[in-house]
Order: sequence, then C-alpha cells, then structure tokens
Amino acid sequence: MTKLLHLFLLIILLSLSGCQKSDTNIAVVDSINVKLKTEALTKEKQQNLTTDEIVNQFQQGNDRFLKKLSIYPNYLEQVKQTATQGQFPKAVILSCIDSRAPVEAIFDKTIGDLFTSRVAGNYADSGVIGGIEFACMVSGAKVIFVMGHTDCGAIKGACDNVELGNLTYVVEKIRPAVDSVKGFENERNSKNKKFVEEVTRMNVVLTMEKLRSQSSIITDLEKQGKVKIIGAIYHLDDGKVDFLNH
Repeated sequence: MTKLLHLFLLIILLSLSGCQKSDTNIAVVDSINVKLKTEALTKEKQQNLTTDEIVNQFQQGNDRFLKKLSIYPNYLEQVKQTATQGQFPKAVILSCIDSRAPVEAIFDKTIGDLFTSRVAGNYADSGVIGGIEFACMVSGAKVIFVMGHTDCGAIKGACDNVELGNLTYVVEKIRPAVDSVKGFENERNSKNKKFVEEVTRMNVVLTMEKLRSQSSIITDLEKQGKVKIIGAIYHLDDGKVDFLNH
C-alpha cells in the first residue's frame, strides 16, 4: 500500500472523528472495520457489565493499541458527557508513574472509563487502598487491575536497596517483593534482568494480596463476585500487556 493511500485513509478517519454526531460511526483503517465510539459510560451500562466482560474489554483494548486502531478519537465529547452526567468507571488501575506507561492509551479507554492510581512501583499504602475502596464501593468499579511494567526504576531501586530522599520510603514498600524472590544468589541486583522481572511480578502479586488483607471492603466485594482483582505486566518494548491471572 502506497504512502499516498495511507494518507488518504488517515484523512477519512480524521474527518469522521471530527464531525460525528451519532453514538457510533464506522471507519476503515488498513482494510479493518473499526467502530468509533463517542458515548461515555453510563450508570446503566456500568451496572450491566460483568467482571469478565470488563477484563475482556481491556484485553481487546490493548490489542487495538498494538494495532494502532483506537476507537476513541473524540475525547471532548466524553468531557462534555461526564461533566453533566457524572462518572461511572468500569475499573480502577493501580500502576506506576512511569511516563512510558499511560494506562488509558495502553488499554484504548477514554474519559470516564476508569479510575487511575499511579505511584512509583505500583505499591498500595492506606491512601491508595482508600481510593480503590471508593472506586469500587461508592462508584461501582468492578475490576481492580494492579499493573507493573518492565524495566521499572522503582523496582530496580529496591533491588539495589537505594537510599535517596523520599525514594527510600518507596524502596521499603517494594522490599518485601525483593525478599520473596528466591534464588539468584550470585546477582540479586538491577544488573540481573531476570531477577528484576521476577521482582516486578512478585510485587504485583503481593500488592494484590495486600488489597485483600488490608481492606475488608475489597475482600467482601470480591467474595460476592462484584469485584475481580487482576494482575498485569506492561512491556515497555512492544506495548503488550500480560494478564497474570485471567
């Protein structure tokens, strides 16, 4: 396909996103049909979703992200809708502050779709847990994603036991993950890529366990089947998300 044809298709897509008035329009990108969505999530739609449907939507969103097929081209429409109708997010994501891991883009989600809690090393302290409780108990979010990512600076700092200002506090929160990874006797530091990967995964697992052990609200909602907790790892090199327990 020539560059000229690619440009022509891009112009068509941009035209559709700028002038659409209905709930859904259809665009063609590289011969693939893509439904362009402009309607924000409503309370009724949120309540009708199951936890498995939401997880599947996030998996599909990451797939669209990888294929450059976003279905949310008009954010200003969701700005208007959520400002007047309120917010009814389907999920909450606890992730790292890393600038290379923008969660809405990674999962092809839009304004009003999800709560985001971002902290270096994606650990959960009381403030973070309180926010997640609000997201689920008060606002109706049904899935909690705990997402780490590859090549995480906070994880590497914990592996090297770094002490630097308030970063020392972050490292202390991640140290249990470092200590829980067994083996690697010869090189338990950030130079060992495999060790860092295992600590990253363990940090996600332990954070999920902490949400359960330190929040009766989250635990009760999970037991009732109203909330599902999912672990994930985002790969900085290619944009793919691995879901750990689904």
